Amino acid sequence: MNHALPTAAPDDCARDRAGRPETRGIDQVPVTERHGRARELFAIWAAPNVSYLSFVIGATLVLMGLSPVQAIGVALVGNLLWILTGVVAISGPAAGTSGSVVSRAMYGVLGNRIVLVLTGWLIASAYLALNWSAASVAGIGLARRVGLPDNSAVEAVIVCAIAGATLLVAIYGHATIVRLYAGLSTFLTIVFVVVTGYVLAETDWSYAPAEPLHGAALFATLTAGFTIIASTPLSYSNSPDLARYLPRGTSPVAIAGWTAFGAYLPSVVFTGVGALAATSLDMSDPQRALENILPGWFVPVFVIAVVCNTVANNGMTAYSAGLAVQSVGIRLARIPAVLIIGVLGTTMTLFAILVFDFLTSVNTMLELVVVVTGPAMAVAVTDLVLRRNRYDGSELLAERRDGPFWYRGGVHWAGILAITVGGIIAAMCVTTSFWTGPVAAGTGDLDLAIPGGMLTAAAIYWGLCRFLRSIPDA
Repeated sequence: MNHALPTAAPDDCARDRAGRPETRGIDQVPVTERHGRARELFAIWAAPNVSYLSFVIGATLVLMGLSPVQAIGVALVGNLLWILTGVVAISGPAAGTSGSVVSRAMYGVLGNRIVLVLTGWLIASAYLALNWSAASVAGIGLARRVGLPDNSAVEAVIVCAIAGATLLVAIYGHATIVRLYAGLSTFLTIVFVVVTGYVLAETDWSYAPAEPLHGAALFATLTAGFTIIASTPLSYSNSPDLARYLPRGTSPVAIAGWTAFGAYLPSVVFTGVGALAATSLDMSDPQRALENILPGWFVPVFVIAVVCNTVANNGMTAYSAGLAVQSVGIRLARIPAVLIIGVLGTTMTLFAILVFDFLTSVNTMLELVVVVTGPAMAVAVTDLVLRRNRYDGSELLAERRDGPFWYRGGVHWAGILAITVGGIIAAMCVTTSFWTGPVAAGTGDLDLAIPGGMLTAAAIYWGLCRFLRSIPDA
């Protein structure tokens, strides 16, 4: 069985150049075409995380009843999970292909397709919708300021325009992302530092919650905040996609370090700023609250920065989601695959913007995705450790019935059982605005979805791989 996907001609594949659409899909990057340095990953991961959503999440932690110091502490700890995103990234240069292909080692050729439909399509599309919603809310507000009609048609045009710009980045691909994000990270940092200055000027440094949390109530809120913060790094299982062009001999420590640090630093800083903003501003409407303290001339710059950040974040997500479409066996080139994900994400965005409240959409999304993304990340890291990062890209791409990743009937049951049972445990331990798992309810609403789901998935995968001897020399 060999469902080979359309691949670009060798002369096209070699042209991984900024400003030119990338023709390579999931096919392996030849050693002769590897290039770049690990430090490039810092800007690639910083640009998506110099983020308006970080302001929103930081403010949410304070609105939940935490003090600013407690909220910043949660941000410092929760964002440490970016280390896992960095660790997973080192499989990209080792295999020379996308993370959605590397995961065949964990779930089998056919089992991987089921997992990717959930993690690579639906969750990716939901994150596209979440970020497009944030940018669209800001863009719609600016449209009203300049006198455009306040109706659904204008809102739909703004959503589609932002989505179109994002998909253009994903279509131009890897080299454009590397070049563009270096400049974007600088621009976004400057704009958000200016916003930070105005926030600090308004901060109530003596702020304390009206009803300070203590004991079990405090611990429950801290665990819920940790889940919200950690949900973002756990969602980025696509980190191998952005590292796969690096030379195979690139230091794994450098790859993991630059990836994790590039995301961790801005995430912590601007989540903390959001928490401070909530001490004096009405952050139940974060866009209006921030715009009210900014000079009028700077508001359009801020909105442009929010849109650019969204394009950076979603450009990366759409790029990887297009590779995931190919990885499930759909015979499409990479660019049409990106467009399919874009249409799905745009539809979800329009629904979220026109039907649901923005903050409700943010919190619900971040509370729930960890049920899947936590166990999936745990399986990926455990597999990498067991294999010592030895991935054969050509074998992963072969899809042969007699290949090492066919396992039993195309399914690696160790991975499928690990992510399934881990997900069930996470669902039992999660606390959300509309669902509280029985374990969470029995422990005073403690949200233990991340440690419960991840430790369960890792233990099951480790144990079954050793029992079944499905990983050589594990």
